[in-house]
Amino acid sequence: MFKKVLMILVLFIVPSVMAAQNDNQNPYKQMQLAADKIFSTINSKSEQIKNNPEILRDVVRQDLLPYIQVKYAGALVLGSYYKSATPAQRDAYFTAFENYLVQAFSQALSMYKGQKYQIEGEKDLTNKNLVSIRVLLISPNAGQQPIRLDFQWRKNTVSGEWKAYDLIAEGVSMITTKQSEWATILRTNGINALTKQLQSLASQKIDPDATQAN
Repeated sequence: MFKKVLMILVLFIVPSVMAAQNDNQNPYKQMQLAADKIFSTINSKSEQIKNNPEILRDVVRQDLLPYIQVKYAGALVLGSYYKSATPAQRDAYFTAFENYLVQAFSQALSMYKGQKYQIEGEKDLTNKNLVSIRVLLISPNAGQQPIRLDFQWRKNTVSGEWKAYDLIAEGVSMITTKQSEWATILRTNGINALTKQLQSLASQKIDPDATQAN
């Protein structure tokens, strides 16, 4: 289930967070601007990406990561294990978690086949620090229902900047899923073991013909 969710996550969290700097205080504008930009970039580099899918890692790093709350998301995944980790363990984990996201996002983007998307209209953000923004992934196949995605955004109360940190697809949260999936390794072997596993996952090649296995 989460394989599908993660693929969808990349297809839309990438566009959702890669927005122009002057709109970073409005998540709706960020999402729309980013969607237009990221898919335009991918389409313009389609031949290069076809020949070398690893190019997608650069796209993700340059156009996505600066606008995702990587550490916040990573800390949520760790849950109570975050507090018990040493500063050095946290640094190593967050580096591995970021590299894992780059691999996973790039792998999912390699499966992009030109689907259309529709982002919900802007709503009032007054006194809100958290907001869920719905995106519909529209299949080119007639009669097939759109896939509903809800992106979770969080506002920095100091800077006023909004960034994405989670996705709920088909009722499944990425954060909650990873908390459950990695709970055993954290409980039995600790954060160092999870960091090592993330490093291994991050090293996997980007393969458009592969089934998402992360």
